[in-house]
Amino acid sequence: MTRSTFINSLCEAAAKHEDIFLICGDLGYSVLEPFARRFPDRFLNAGIAEQNMTQVAVGLAREGYNVFTYSIGNFPTLRCMEQIRYDLCYHEANVKIVAVGAGYAYGPQGVSHHTTEDVAMLRSIPNMLLCAPADPIEAQAAAEFMAAFRGPGYVRLNKAGEPRLHSEADGLGFRPGHFLKLKDGEGTAVVASGAILALAVAELEHLGKRWALYSSPFIGNYALQELLALASYDELITLEEHQLNGGFGSSIVEAMSDLYANGVIKNMPRIRRKGIPNCFIGTCGTQDYLRQVAGLSLIGS
Repeated sequence: MTRSTFINSLCEAAAKHEDIFLICGDLGYSVLEPFARRFPDRFLNAGIAEQNMTQVAVGLAREGYNVFTYSIGNFPTLRCMEQIRYDLCYHEANVKIVAVGAGYAYGPQGVSHHTTEDVAMLRSIPNMLLCAPADPIEAQAAAEFMAAFRGPGYVRLNKAGEPRLHSEADGLGFRPGHFLKLKDGEGTAVVASGAILALAVAELEHLGKRWALYSSPFIGNYALQELLALASYDELITLEEHQLNGGFGSSIVEAMSDLYANGVIKNMPRIRRKGIPNCFIGTCGTQDYLRQVAGLSLIGS
């Protein structure tokens, strides 16, 4: 599971770096206890007060800590946009927001827990680095990277059950602006961000398509050589468990459009975005069920 792997890796990082501090918003039971037991003087439960949690985190960062906040998807993000914009990002505070339950991971709890607009909102704020690990290997790499990174960051985790899609973390090439290739292919490349990558792996195998497959653990500010590699395909299909408006797919379209407009590439690939329609899905159900309701699939491409 990405969240357990992330926290376990953060524990290992905290053993090496005494500046790492973790604050939770009255949750994480059965997940955060290892950190709380090992580092009681660097753990705080702020209660159901996410805006205050963010401000406390910024204050601790000003005192030299590398602070991680942890809560369910929407609560440390959408609920705290003012604090994130003014206190965290404007001052480039050394705070990492860890949101568990991306997309429909908390589907049975309803719209209040459906995390489907966070990427669009956070990637619009200067100085914020966005990361969406797809599997436990990427989650481990994300924890290690964020433990060393200085500045505002956002880690978008799923809740549970993610299969291991990479063989090992060593040599993964996990860094901002870069994609991770899982499969070679011709003509079409699928680029997925976050835990929805597992769906892409399964559907490509089912469809028997000879398409390339990439993971994008970081969202935005893509390296030029990475974009040029994607531009070599005739068609790109982006996949995300997030609303289409302003999400990961939009960031790819924007980047490719800029390359084309500036004459860096002569031909722009056809880009099809697969994501959640710009609407609320008021139905409660499992993550898999709500993905089906939202039409999250490569089938029909």
